Amino acid sequence: MTKTVLITGSSSGIGLGMAEAFAQAGYQIMFNGLEKNGAEIAAEVGKKYGVKTHFSGANLLFPDQVVSMVAEAEKHLGTVDVLVNNAGIQYVAPIDEFPTEKWDAIIGINLSSAFHTSKAVWKGMKAKNWGRIINLTSAHALRASEFKAAYVAAKHGVTGLTKVLALEGSKLGITCNAICPGYVKTPLVEGQIKDQAKAHNISEQEVIEKVILLKQPIKDFVSVQDIGALAVFLASDAARMMTGSSIPIEGGWTAQ
Repeated sequence: MTKTVLITGSSSGIGLGMAEAFAQAGYQIMFNGLEKNGAEIAAEVGKKYGVKTHFSGANLLFPDQVVSMVAEAEKHLGTVDVLVNNAGIQYVAPIDEFPTEKWDAIIGINLSSAFHTSKAVWKGMKAKNWGRIINLTSAHALRASEFKAAYVAAKHGVTGLTKVLALEGSKLGITCNAICPGYVKTPLVEGQIKDQAKAHNISEQEVIEKVILLKQPIKDFVSVQDIGALAVFLASDAARMMTGSSIPIEGGWTAQ
């Protein structure tokens, strides 16, 4: 039976890369994002890999929209077998200059939405006695960096949520794990590299080596293909005994 994966924030960046990996593995995909062309992106991936797709523009800050998104997935794709909580936002500032509204938004998108989506799919997974929840956290779920109070707090929170869901799902055939990437060269990060180069009057290559990848022993970006392959594995029966884990994929950052 064909399985369905719901991936939040999947119309761009890491989420889109994971959607392609799951589509290549034959999964139906429920896309989500705030991009205006999200439905077209979903349709293109479906056509490319010959799988059924659907798109929801649900804003994850609103729990009622999350519930509606899951109901929409069940209506159009039949089920939600795998949930990938990928959506996330970032803001960088010293604690005394950190805007309260940015804190609230980051906690809402990066942490609270993972609770709301997991709660919404739990009943269906419990009824089937099978389910996979995969949380995209970060190396910052395991380590901290200056000026990222909300992001680091949210990602550490998702680590705790991952463990709780793993325990609650242990007798229900539901596993929950987290993927903890280092820096991924998405359009967002590419923009940060250009901004840093301009601000510090150094080359983009120097920004990559001396700023972005400073903490990674392997001086290379994590690819969306790397993350997608790991996510597909965690959704498979081969990973049935893996649950409650936070798996680093960050070039050795957290080995230090």
